[in-house]
Amino acid sequence: MSTERTPLITSGVCGLTVTSGACGAESDATPETNSGSPSKDPRKLNTFFGVMVPTILSMFSIVLFLRSGFVVGHAGLLQGLLMLIVAYTIISLTILSICAISTNGAIQGGGAYYMISRSLGPEFGGSIGLMFFLAKVCACGEYVLGLVEAILDVFGSDPESSLSGGVHVLPQGYWYTVLYSSVVLLLCLLVCLVGAHIYSRTAFVILLVVTVSLLSIFISSVAVKPRDFVITHQRSGNQTVHYNASYTGFNATTLRNNLGSGYALDYSTRSVMSFATVFAVMFTSCTGIMAGANMSGELKTPSISIPKGTIVAVFYTFTVYALLFILVSATCDRTLLIQDYGFLQKINIWPPFVTIGIYCASLSAAMCTMIGASRILHALALDDLFGLPLAPAAITSSSGNPWVAVLYTWGLAQCVVFAGELNAIASLVTVFYLLAYAAVDLACLALEWASAPNFRPTFQLFSWHTCLLGILSCLVMMFVINPVYSSGSIVLLLLLLLFLHYRSPTSSWGYISQALIFHQVRKYLLMLDVRKDHVKFWRPQVLLMVANPRSSCQLILFVNQLKKGGLFVLGHVQLGDLDTLPSDPVQQQYNFWLSLVDKLGVKAFVDLTLSLSVRQGTQHLLRITGLGGMKPNTLVLGFYDSCTPEDFFLQDTAFCDSSVGQGTEGEYNFGVDLPSLQAHFPPVRHVESPRWLSPEEYVGIVSDAIKMSKNVCLARYFFQLEGEGKDSKVDGSERTIDVWPLNLFQPGSRDYEDVCSLFLLQMACVLNMSNKWRHARMRIFLNVETESSDQGWVVNEETFRELLRKLRIRASIKIVPWDSVVQHHSHPDEEPTRALSKGFLSAVNCMLMEHSSQAAVRFLYLPRPPAHHSQSQQYLAEVEAVTNSLGPTLLIHGVTPVTYTDL
Repeated sequence: MSTERTPLITSGVCGLTVTSGACGAESDATPETNSGSPSKDPRKLNTFFGVMVPTILSMFSIVLFLRSGFVVGHAGLLQGLLMLIVAYTIISLTILSICAISTNGAIQGGGAYYMISRSLGPEFGGSIGLMFFLAKVCACGEYVLGLVEAILDVFGSDPESSLSGGVHVLPQGYWYTVLYSSVVLLLCLLVCLVGAHIYSRTAFVILLVVTVSLLSIFISSVAVKPRDFVITHQRSGNQTVHYNASYTGFNATTLRNNLGSGYALDYSTRSVMSFATVFAVMFTSCTGIMAGANMSGELKTPSISIPKGTIVAVFYTFTVYALLFILVSATCDRTLLIQDYGFLQKINIWPPFVTIGIYCASLSAAMCTMIGASRILHALALDDLFGLPLAPAAITSSSGNPWVAVLYTWGLAQCVVFAGELNAIASLVTVFYLLAYAAVDLACLALEWASAPNFRPTFQLFSWHTCLLGILSCLVMMFVINPVYSSGSIVLLLLLLLFLHYRSPTSSWGYISQALIFHQVRKYLLMLDVRKDHVKFWRPQVLLMVANPRSSCQLILFVNQLKKGGLFVLGHVQLGDLDTLPSDPVQQQYNFWLSLVDKLGVKAFVDLTLSLSVRQGTQHLLRITGLGGMKPNTLVLGFYDSCTPEDFFLQDTAFCDSSVGQGTEGEYNFGVDLPSLQAHFPPVRHVESPRWLSPEEYVGIVSDAIKMSKNVCLARYFFQLEGEGKDSKVDGSERTIDVWPLNLFQPGSRDYEDVCSLFLLQMACVLNMSNKWRHARMRIFLNVETESSDQGWVVNEETFRELLRKLRIRASIKIVPWDSVVQHHSHPDEEPTRALSKGFLSAVNCMLMEHSSQAAVRFLYLPRPPAHHSQSQQYLAEVEAVTNSLGPTLLIHGVTPVTYTDL
């Protein structure tokens, strides 16, 4: 990404910087900016003011005063307490995950988003962060609507208002509700623009007011005598409905009547309630558990304050809710609970106590969610995950307040209040929060399963069982509450994931996916037992030696098609002696080679080594490359000839200067951009340039590989092969693969079924199964001496056809008489080490040109190299003469049995 917050990258787990005192004790040291100059410390809040107070106020919010009776009236005391226990069990499991992550390193601004993104990576963190931001915005609108509902309940001018007291001066209606909500939102905006510190100080005063209001409710249950009420509601068609309700005080009959459920019509939304809809409203009281975590940027020691403050706040609110549910179920009849959300004002010793408590709780919850949402948005903008649309949200005031992010939040919350009714958006808010909580549990679960040594949270009261149970419970409750909203939110999450993945916001935070992959790959590599290998599951595992990628890109692309899901390793030997060097030069080159792999779009590993000679380095790579059962079984080399190589970087648009700016802006490229990639690899070799290895050393590499039981392929003229790039549309329908399974260097040989010939057939078949060669035609050429008195070749042909049928190889067989070619072989009965005549080699080349000139690629039998190095040049000259001007040709010497005819 173009903007990285460098303090997040210096060390630690998941990109979290672990500073002294962050996990153990508070530090009074003043942080410094990157330039080294002291700056004003924005971290001022302690555990009580920064975590406990905002968390308690957010969890009390509107449910405490306006929906406690709604929950107990519809669900009954038993189901109400069950809902409370289920809800607090879900959030308790999530709190354990929050505490574990927050005590594993220094937490920066952004709260839940910061935890998820630094644990699961930018794609998942960004998408969940935006979803959590939307949840906060919707919750802010919900709290504002609840506040307006309470205001209208007292001051509304509706003559049929259920309250007989108050000054009824405010007109009512949908648009008036939106207007009043907009005014309240504007007030919240002004407070949030001043800064979170002002709110955090006033929040304590608000908590005191709410606490006094709560005490008045509990005192009133004893002090206030039983009363009867007549509640009036206006229905559609100007129909007025009256309900007789009563407050009985503590009464066993009232408690017994309120134990069971009694789901009825909700007078605000005019829809019948159910367990799911009531739970959705009740769960909004549990959505404030991250209020303290979202203030992480303002906390002195977030890794201490977040777990301690959140746990205390949750325990306190659970106790208050449970006592309040029991109190209202024992003192109020069901009609009062269901038909009047503001009944607590009626039964209070002094009604303004409850009114003030409602106003303070709702207003503080709205401001808290607005501040929390703006901090999340600010963190998203700093990380530049969504590009230009969120870029202004990174702007802050001189005191560090992200005022533009606050404006964003206010604008979206303004859209939410157009819903007009609190209960109408409760399900959506709850689903968004549950999804965010599931993501936090998933982040902790991934860290636990990855078993990374640096995941050492000081909070230990969690396990992967609690994380997994938290995820499952969140997902189950999402679909219980509203399957449509749940499905839609998950679809939105997946779309955001795809968007961020498409933008490829590669970061240096560290990816939990890499840790999980390492953990699983190590486990399965140990299970991949080489002693259990079987020929019917054989696949090519290729080590391709590359001297200079500029001239080898076409061969790299071709071998990528040839590997058939097997191991593919690009090997390179740098000449040098580590004893004479200050450091290993190879380590600095890996990023360039890996960037090359990315550019070419091949599925390959890279293995580099430093050695005194190419031959010795290749031996090292053949021995040590791979792990366990994933080790190369086939060595591929470019051909050793005098051809001047072409520079592929000048031909492919992916390596041209015109594409420098494409796809690189905003992308973290691990320090390798296109100009540096081009500069790293030297220009291609010229004719007069010295060679890095001699013919003897080259043939020695082939001989070494065969001695090590590795199959060998020599690739010639593959710079002429076209259509192998990742953007190519070639499907192979116009291509031909020609296979010559006979050893053309020994005319006396008639064995088409030796290990080398069968290996050659297998490799051609593997190529024919790859994507770009799937529709290519395969031809197999059988060389026969038709003029010989021995007509056994007819029988051999039928035997060979039967072999192809058993091996399920679809190919056409071409009979090629080569009597005229064999006549040029002067010494057919002499030892194979004797040099072949130029006439014979030329005749073989002409035969190949005659029958295979139009083939896209040719597979030829590579004879075993000579035992003595003095014959290396002769060996190379013979192979070069036979393949001269043929086009892309693969000379193969196989030593591994690879075919199997049984099931």
